[in-house]
Amino acid sequence: MTMTQQFFAAGLLALCSTAFAQSQPAPPPAPPFGTPITYAQAKLAAEAAMKKAADIKVPNSVAVVEPSGDLVYFIRMDGAPYSATQLSQQKAWTAARYRRPTKVFFDGVEGGHPFFLSFPGIAATPGGVPIVVDGKLIGAIGVSGGNGEQDMAVAGAGVDALK
Repeated sequence: MTMTQQFFAAGLLALCSTAFAQSQPAPPPAPPFGTPITYAQAKLAAEAAMKKAADIKVPNSVAVVEPSGDLVYFIRMDGAPYSATQLSQQKAWTAARYRRPTKVFFDGVEGGHPFFLSFPGIAATPGGVPIVVDGKLIGAIGVSGGNGEQDMAVAGAGVDALK
């Protein structure tokens, strides 16, 4: 390769790298980790979520995890899809470990950024929400059984119960 070709290739690589970096969505700020959610808090959040699911008549599975992603509380409504058991736990794990709602990853993939799918253990589907109390992440809730909008509403009811 001649010196001119090397210079051109280096310039093209820098231009492509800059364009790629500019096309990446900026991540939202992540809350710091706090004291892990208690069993009583997890149960309260799950029960509030289940009430919302019953109100909108969508059978769901609800998982609540601590910041590590480890399960603290799980409940499944009669009639919830069998797939919802694992999906709710994966959504909660993703929201806790990455400290972001799973909808952020869904929106990123839908917006043309499939690299999110390369993140370990990611659930790029709405329904996982971090639980933040006093500005610190104490856990997350994951809901599965409805469509994305329904799962987010049910998860939101669980989070709101701890405010």
